[in-house]
Amino acid sequence: MNSKLIVIDGLDGSGKTTQFDIIGRELREKYGNVKMISFPDYDKPSSTLVKMYLNGEIAPDAGQVNAYAASSFYAVDRYASYKMYWEDFYKNGGIVLAGRYVSSNAIHQMSKLPENEWDSYLEWLEDYEYGKLGLPKPDCVIFLDMPVEISQRLMTARYNGDESRKDIHEANVEYLNTCRKTALYAAEKLGWSVVECSGGGEALPIEEITEKIRKIIYSKL
Repeated sequence: MNSKLIVIDGLDGSGKTTQFDIIGRELREKYGNVKMISFPDYDKPSSTLVKMYLNGEIAPDAGQVNAYAASSFYAVDRYASYKMYWEDFYKNGGIVLAGRYVSSNAIHQMSKLPENEWDSYLEWLEDYEYGKLGLPKPDCVIFLDMPVEISQRLMTARYNGDESRKDIHEANVEYLNTCRKTALYAAEKLGWSVVECSGGGEALPIEEITEKIRKIIYSKL
């Protein structure tokens, strides 16, 4: 089999981690040669700038760090991960499943820019990470689309009703709605697969979402 890179992305509360784990386990059982990676890689030194940025050490508010600078922090983490841990595996025909990837910059950092700059940002991002840095381009990016009002309810349930346990991004509904808008815009522009994760104002069952993801991935393998 030729090398494959599959990305699963989504906003907080979309079920991204759950689906990443289920699909990763299935792919390993079916193909064996599967490596699962997740970004940011908080356990490695390459994520230092990301952690400084999120902790407010570079600026008191994340919004004060411009989209291009913040994108670079995340890109450097991906570059180090690729060169150190999975480049050889990928180039030798391995299947790589990524939880978040370059797509996350498009979703989160593009939200800082006015809409008339989104196209130029996406062009810059693709040229920077895939072109200049040489990161492999995914065979498919799957965006799990969960409406923010539903994801907020799911996160509240996850934290047993304790709203204070939500981090600054999880609790910022305006920010999450903007990110959903940038995600769907990027999906249309860049050809991502969008998986609807809700129906009738409620989240779909986990297995139903998994089956949608399965169909997309197996069509690429």
